[in-house]
Amino acid sequence: MGEDLQGKSPLCVDLDGTLIKTDLLWESLLALLKQSPLSLFLLPFWLLKGKAHFKHEIARRVTLDVTTLPYHQDLVEFLSNERRTGRELVLATASHVTFARAVAAHLGLFDERVFGSDARVNLKGARKVALLVERYGARRFAYAGNSTADLPVWAEADEAIVVNAPASLVSRAGALTRVSRVFSEPVKWLKLVAKALRVHQWAKNVLVFIPVVASHQITDKTLLIQAGLAFLSFSFSASSVYILNDCLDLASDRRHPRKKNRPFASGRLSIPFGILLALGCLLGGVLLAFLLPPLFLLVLAGYLVLTTGYSFYLKQFVLVDVIVLAQLYTVRLYGGGAATGVVPSHWLLTFSLFLFLSLALVKRFTELRLMSEAEGKELHGRDYWVTDLEHISSIGSASGLLAVLVLALYISSKEVLLLYSHSEVLWLVCPVMLYWISRVWMLAYRDRMDDDPVVFAVRDPKSYVMAAMIGAILVLAK
Repeated sequence: MGEDLQGKSPLCVDLDGTLIKTDLLWESLLALLKQSPLSLFLLPFWLLKGKAHFKHEIARRVTLDVTTLPYHQDLVEFLSNERRTGRELVLATASHVTFARAVAAHLGLFDERVFGSDARVNLKGARKVALLVERYGARRFAYAGNSTADLPVWAEADEAIVVNAPASLVSRAGALTRVSRVFSEPVKWLKLVAKALRVHQWAKNVLVFIPVVASHQITDKTLLIQAGLAFLSFSFSASSVYILNDCLDLASDRRHPRKKNRPFASGRLSIPFGILLALGCLLGGVLLAFLLPPLFLLVLAGYLVLTTGYSFYLKQFVLVDVIVLAQLYTVRLYGGGAATGVVPSHWLLTFSLFLFLSLALVKRFTELRLMSEAEGKELHGRDYWVTDLEHISSIGSASGLLAVLVLALYISSKEVLLLYSHSEVLWLVCPVMLYWISRVWMLAYRDRMDDDPVVFAVRDPKSYVMAAMIGAILVLAK
């Protein structure tokens, strides 16, 4: 008990939100639900026996990879310097002791003193205060924390270190004890929320307008309004699933060279905030769907079931995942037809299936190439190996060429004669599509492709030029 040889009192460090930029209870809970969704029905019974029991039941079923957690690097560096001076460092957290020990072992900073929750004690607030006072004495230890739950601890500490907290909390801590250090990182909330929503991915939902455009009814304002509502409904609903997917994929994303910087994987947005944001988006998407014909709501429900199944289960299976991704694009076409009453033709649906299967395979090909360079021979969370690259590219290239073949067959069909006065001009679309698809695959081979080829197309000037060329051809053919 007391101060160390350097005259500094032992420094006790909180884990959740302080040493790491996330909360291990939420992390472990999501990991449990991902590996065993039916565990959801056990959670209320565990919670009835107390939060300590709740945490213990989750911890004994889940293993977390602590090596990839988003650590607060400035604080870790500070602790490393303190340890070199001989200061005693202690990890004291409300997270389960199993996780706390794993973190301590990984960092190698703490003096084999790790305090955490167990099956009987939830080490938070008053209980943490009592333990630290009993172990070190009142005003004989320093404490690093980040939230209002840490105020009772600071009230008994002789020094406070405040991490990633608002100025108001720093002031309240300062009223209780001496604040020696403040660690903070500027947060651009609007940019982070937009990134979490993946607003750039909303471009995919433009597909709901295709049935109206393909049927030459683009001047019908009522249909355009209905398609616009469908666009917003799909966009908000898709964002809710993107957020859910990001929260469930934390472990995999943190191993990815680029995905590790996503708002939830990096810890810049909290998991509880993400869940609320996802629920809000889902509610908004469903409410918009009620403004459209009932069939659209049915299509939207099918989309949500399919994409949720993909997030929880289907993404683990080789090739099944890309087929599901391709189907999700096709469902948007169905949604556009359901919203406007314009039924998409079988030509359009077949073309979209082959085209988007090719793009889904580009996405997987690019991820596998990137991960193989960074990690090894397997894509984490997916059933793909580096040796699959050639096969993926073969199927993907063939699928893209089949899409152009379907387009060529459509141009030569009787349906085209009813819609276009100069249908022969439409043949010019084929070489443009052949060039675009071939270019996408060539850039993927050269490691110059974004993880998502649709996002690439949105940012690629040449793609806009080719889209303008196709638009001009359609106008000339009309």
